[in-house]
Amino acid sequence: MAEEKKLSVSEVRKTMATSLAAAFGFVIALMWSNVVLNGLATAGVKLQPDKVGEWLGWAGFVVVALVLTIVMIVLIIVVSRWGSKAQS
Repeated sequence: MAEEKKLSVSEVRKTMATSLAAAFGFVIALMWSNVVLNGLATAGVKLQPDKVGEWLGWAGFVVVALVLTIVMIVLIIVVSRWGSKAQS
């Protein structure tokens, strides 16, 4: 039989802290999503095709999504490198 492992108080606290941090991060992500979407709308970037089923409008939406994805990946790389710099 497999050996049963008892949960320690520190493990429970660590798991709860991680879960809460993830939940807070999700709330932050939702807020930034609104900021980005409203910024794009203010800049005149269409976020949905004019007519449902219109392939050209959908293709434009895909292009906007791809460009934003590439920009976000570059920003993630830049921020990751910045965050991993050793303290002098």
